[in-house]
Amino acid sequence: MSQSPAGTFAGDVSAAEAWDGLASEPQSMLIDVRTKAEWGYVGIVDLSALGKETLLVEWQSFPAMAVNADFAEVLAGELDRRGVGRETALYFLCRSGVRSLAAARAMAAEGFDRCFNIAGGFEGPLDEGRHRGSVDGWKAAGLPWVQS
Repeated sequence: MSQSPAGTFAGDVSAAEAWDGLASEPQSMLIDVRTKAEWGYVGIVDLSALGKETLLVEWQSFPAMAVNADFAEVLAGELDRRGVGRETALYFLCRSGVRSLAAARAMAAEGFDRCFNIAGGFEGPLDEGRHRGSVDGWKAAGLPWVQS
């Protein structure tokens, strides 16, 4: 893949801000970079109310959790195949906002101009009872999601 001029890591946003951006920009995309196991057992974002689907591309693969060396190339190819321009807002999501931050920065380095990290992730940090999903993130914000 030819090297593109560097894009912009646009910063962290909350889950609610990501939802608003996805709702207001027809071309915007949500990319969930968690593992296949997380998608299957924990759940995924439901964008059907917006007429969209979540793009699922692993940043790391379970159980080894090695970073997918082809992540940027695979995602860029899929975005190109879908006609998503490099100026399109891309929102990256993982469990808590760490992997998605790395993924957003990687795609900015590939020349995508508006890469956002959903800082609270899908489940957010642990609460006082050591459970996720109630303190911050997509689930805690009450945004749509489904479980298989």
